[in-house]
Amino acid sequence: MERSSLSRRNFLNLAVGAGAASALAACGSSGPGTSGGGSAGAATYWYLTGQPGEGIRKNTVDRFNKANPDSKITGTAYQNDAYKTKIKTAIGAGQAPTIIWGWGGGGLKSYVEAGQVEDLTDWFGQNAAVKDKLFETSFGPATINGKIYAMPAETVAPIVLFYNKEVFQKHGATPPQSWGDIMNLVTLFNSKGVAPFSLGGQSRWTNMMWMEFLFDRIGGPELFQGVFEGKPNAWSAPGAKEALVELRKLIDANGFVKGFSSITADSNADQALLYRGKAAMMLHGTWTYGSMANDGGNFVKDGKLGWMNFPGVDKGKGDPSNTVGNPGQYYAISSKATAEQKETAKKFFKDAVLSDAEVKEWVDSGAIPVAKSSQSMLGASKDAEFLNFVYDVSTKAKSFAQSWDQALSPTAAEALLDNIAKFFQKSIGPDEFISNMNGTIGK
Repeated sequence: MERSSLSRRNFLNLAVGAGAASALAACGSSGPGTSGGGSAGAATYWYLTGQPGEGIRKNTVDRFNKANPDSKITGTAYQNDAYKTKIKTAIGAGQAPTIIWGWGGGGLKSYVEAGQVEDLTDWFGQNAAVKDKLFETSFGPATINGKIYAMPAETVAPIVLFYNKEVFQKHGATPPQSWGDIMNLVTLFNSKGVAPFSLGGQSRWTNMMWMEFLFDRIGGPELFQGVFEGKPNAWSAPGAKEALVELRKLIDANGFVKGFSSITADSNADQALLYRGKAAMMLHGTWTYGSMANDGGNFVKDGKLGWMNFPGVDKGKGDPSNTVGNPGQYYAISSKATAEQKETAKKFFKDAVLSDAEVKEWVDSGAIPVAKSSQSMLGASKDAEFLNFVYDVSTKAKSFAQSWDQALSPTAAEALLDNIAKFFQKSIGPDEFISNMNGTIGK
């Protein structure tokens, strides 16, 4: 249940999409699990189409191959949905490429449980410089049962609270510093005929962001960690019901724009409500900054867009610096690859992935790569203020939780999104939500 297009993660470059490339753009003829037709160390690598990501990935492979002519990597690019189907089938058949591109979390966990990917814990221990150059917060979705099974890579995109400065100023409001402030702002903006929060609720995962933050702020990150680890009745852990009760209060208080359950995020209609002043605030991924800058006239250019991390909840266990969203993308190594291919992949991770050249390409595309070296490159951007904010949120978070629908198995994620939609439509309450979700643990 990942976001339907990776372009949303590259939040400043909106002139892209899954349709930017063909369904299958093969860069070589080698099949899955083969040596690539060259030396014993030649490796294979599957990844996603869509610019700018596809071009950056290919450039990284090309630089590596030029420097390592005797152990080249053959890259093959697939569109998002086609890739998910093909990689699942290949891994199930023991025919995976040497390097497996993915989102970490639930998908990676299933590979680990099936014995299909390499344990990289010792390798990272022996290559401390590689680990140290990456955001510490990026390792969560790469870590299963305390061991690291993937290389954090590419870009980061936390969920943040956006607000319309012009609307706030017009009604004498200030950005919320607590959950109590949020509820007070709901009352204020409703009295002024302005929707407190925009929400593309038909997309379901947009509703999930609210639940993620309230679970974290009230119960702490360990609350969902118990769900991820498959602990029995983990959805009943302390803080869960309290978070759901608070969220229900927000829904009952008309905190969201009227008709939110029929608004889609893919259409960007939720963003339009914010930049047109029809809604005062919006909880969303940092990738929406680019589309608001592109579609919202001078809204972003004129400094009318505000942003902040989600505020804390009084007496809650979660640290206000915590965030949720996409901590990165993840490269695993097939356990079925030859020893020589595995060494090629590890050399690729060490020398090519998030090299200075690749980091610059991601930054130039308007994204924040999960490399500490990216900070020094942000100042030259016209969006430096926002990019530095995203960098700080991503690196200073005491916990950066992966989006729940990516952290869980596909079966559990679908049940989660279905129950979240029912909760927001008020067809089920906190107790039924908890009971329903406890029934999905382990599935």
